[in-house]
Amino acid sequence: MVVSDATTKQQLIDHLFRYSVRTGDFTLKSGKKSSWFIDSKQTACRPDGLLLLADLALDLIPADVTAIGGLTVGADPVAYGIAAIAATRGRSLRSFTIRKEAKDHGVAGRLAGPLEPGDKCVITDDTVTRGTSPMEAVHVARELGAEPVMVLVVVDRGGTCQAMAEAEGLEFRALVTAPELGFPYEGA
Repeated sequence: MVVSDATTKQQLIDHLFRYSVRTGDFTLKSGKKSSWFIDSKQTACRPDGLLLLADLALDLIPADVTAIGGLTVGADPVAYGIAAIAATRGRSLRSFTIRKEAKDHGVAGRLAGPLEPGDKCVITDDTVTRGTSPMEAVHVARELGAEPVMVLVVVDRGGTCQAMAEAEGLEFRALVTAPELGFPYEGA
């Protein structure tokens, strides 16, 4: 059975509402107040949610991309899950993590995983509000000799990451946006 992207997207939105979206009175990491909160890892870490987001993401990721990853911990389940599902479909995407701080023992530096110089990569994250985490990962990936080509997030909550990505010469794609969930953007 062939399922349209629109159907898959609606199923992802439904899954996000069931497991990831909460309404109430919240204080965001930025200190701003909000009437809603989303923990999209609750979707990305469930097999049915991961399949939905991978179906949408794999249609968007350019064919010449060889790696996917981003800043831990938000990017981890998204990158690892998409790479694993891609492998079951005959597509090889290596997944990687950018640590928040460099390690000075074992494998040194901020990279965990097989990101290699020259790799065309997608920088991912679960949810972005301001967009600083994916942009930090873009800069680290470039320092490591990789070539980020896209920022791909599960949920764009803030509406500001697209302009930041485009300023870096990158395509930006969100599988779902705050307005598609019925909420206004809550950017920086």
